[in-house]
Amino acid sequence: MKTEGALLWNPGTNSGWSVEEIELDPPKEREILIKLAASGICHSDDHVDTGDIPLDWAPIIGGHEGAGVVEEVGPGVTSLEPGDHVVLSFMPSCGHCRMCVLGKANMCELGAGVLSGFAPDGTKRIHARGQGVGAFSYLGTFSPYVVVPLDAAVKIDKEIPLDKAALIGCGVPTGWGSSVYAADMQLGDTVVVIGVGGVGMNAVQGAVLKGAKNIVAVDPVAFKREKAVEFGATHTASDFAEATSIVEELTNGQMAERVIFTVGVAHGELLNPAQVLTRRGGVLVLTSAAPVLQSSVDFDLFSFAMSGKRLQGSLYGTTNAQVDIPYIADLYHRGHMKLDELVTKTYDLHDINQAFQDMREGKNIRGVIMYD
Repeated sequence: MKTEGALLWNPGTNSGWSVEEIELDPPKEREILIKLAASGICHSDDHVDTGDIPLDWAPIIGGHEGAGVVEEVGPGVTSLEPGDHVVLSFMPSCGHCRMCVLGKANMCELGAGVLSGFAPDGTKRIHARGQGVGAFSYLGTFSPYVVVPLDAAVKIDKEIPLDKAALIGCGVPTGWGSSVYAADMQLGDTVVVIGVGGVGMNAVQGAVLKGAKNIVAVDPVAFKREKAVEFGATHTASDFAEATSIVEELTNGQMAERVIFTVGVAHGELLNPAQVLTRRGGVLVLTSAAPVLQSSVDFDLFSFAMSGKRLQGSLYGTTNAQVDIPYIADLYHRGHMKLDELVTKTYDLHDINQAFQDMREGKNIRGVIMYD
């Protein structure tokens, strides 16, 4: 079928996205065709444009946050049928590889190929200008129609609005799970969330759910600090110095039990101030994506080791998409999770470059592309 999509022809050059006609193959074995309702604007796609995530292939169709309705299923698909509502997970989970069996579905072996430019079978489903197009994270939600692996789709209740459910594919579980799972948070903890955009705001929500006593949201953008209070932050700070002063006062100088690092880009010089905010024996969760080629980090290793702190990496919030996506959707349905409030502005696909510019300028918590 013919539709349209937003493509990168020169990744790593800040050249922006080109919206043009694409041709989409029908679903093959264990694949499904989905008509999307919406796609979130996430920093990870922008990393490909800027080169923080360097890819040596093109063209790329971006987008990895999406939700919609199943239109067609390929051979071997029995768990979904046309009409089902699904959220797309940017990290697929097969359910039977070693990591899935160990309960670490966020590190499923299928995830090793999400930036390869090919579907799991080594071919491509999308074509433009007479050549194959690679889909970001097997998905490519910057198009109203997508063909995706069955392992990347999670069925949700039809009562959940799809334009909000789209956010549960990446930013929401990544931030929420960073608090709920990766931080090993305990009732009454003092928590610092550094960077409260589309991921960090959900780390705030996760900290609320886990019963944190103090939640300090750190962000240079006043608008985001104000929104963080709406999502449950008890205190806000514009920079590390202000945050340090607040946390010292709240904890009698002991600092925070959990610090969650969710800035837009994890530059190496930012990590040490984050560990200074972490108390002895505390946990610093690194959720942000760092520039792939960055190899130097300013970090006080002596103090970190001598104080018994833990630096915990967190991919996808350490969540299990097949379990946690429906769970988060249910929390939203019961009024325990804010999704509507995350969406600052909606866009047409043809305005995608403006959407990314707004994201870079800190104007949105989450921008969302809406489809008919």
